[in-house]
Amino acid sequence: MGVSMGTARAWVERWERQQERYAVDREERFTVITDVVEHVTAGLSRPLLLDLGCGPGSLAARLADRLPGAEIVAADMDPLLLELGRTHHANAARYVDTVIGEEGWIDALGLERPLDAAVSTTALHYLPEPVLLRTYHRLAALLRPSGVLVNGDHFPPDGPCSGITAYVGRRRAERTGGHTHEDWRSWWDAAARDPELADLFDERQRRRSAHGGTGGGGHLTMGHHAELLHQAGFSHVTPVWQFGDSAVLVAVMGDMHGTAAVGRP
Repeated sequence: MGVSMGTARAWVERWERQQERYAVDREERFTVITDVVEHVTAGLSRPLLLDLGCGPGSLAARLADRLPGAEIVAADMDPLLLELGRTHHANAARYVDTVIGEEGWIDALGLERPLDAAVSTTALHYLPEPVLLRTYHRLAALLRPSGVLVNGDHFPPDGPCSGITAYVGRRRAERTGGHTHEDWRSWWDAAARDPELADLFDERQRRRSAHGGTGGGGHLTMGHHAELLHQAGFSHVTPVWQFGDSAVLVAVMGDMHGTAAVGRP
C-alpha cells in the first residue's frame, strides 16, 4: 500500500495548506513548540522526542530540521497519513501505527529510554476525557524528570469569553488567507479519488468504523487541561503562546532548574 514520492509530496503540500484554515498562525505555533523542545533538550546529543497524532509528519519534520540529532518517534492511527509521512518525511522520524490511549499503545512505541519531550498539535482533543487523563498519566511515566509535554491546540478559555476568542482567531485566519484554501472534508474527498491512495483510504475507513469515528470529548478549556495534567503528575503547567483560543500549553515533570545540566549525553 505504498505511494510514490511524487504523490506523497503533492498530498502533503495540500495537507499543509488545508490545515492553515484551522490552526491560527500554524507555522508560528510549530515554531514555538520547537523553541520549547530546543530549550529543554539543550546540551543533549540525542534527545528522544515523541510526536502524538503526527499525521503526515508536519511537526516531526520541523523538529528534525531544528534538532537534527534528535530521535523522533511519530505515532498515529491513520494509515494514509502515516504512509504520506513515511514517504515524504522519511528521515524525520520513526513512524508508529498505533491508537493513542488504547491498550498496548505504549508498547507499540518501542521506547528504550525515557522521553525528553512529548509534543502534539491539534490531535489530543480527539480523545474523550477519561482516555485523555489516562494518556497524560502514561506520558508522565514516560518522561524523564524535567521533561515536558508540549501541546498546541484550541483551548477555549474558562468563563464566558470563548465566543470572543474563537472570533478573534477566525478573523486572524481570514486576514492571513487560510480561508482561501480547501477545507478538511474537500482534502479527504479528493484523496479518496486518487487511485494510488485507494487501498490506504479503504483501510482508513475500516479503522474509523471499528473505532466509532474520531470524535472525542470536544475542546476542553485550558484550565480543565491543567487540572488533568496536575492529576497525572505534572508539576507545572503554563501557556507559552496564545492567539484567540489557539495556544501552546507546556506541562513539566518536576523542576526545570538545571535541565540542560542534568540531561543525558
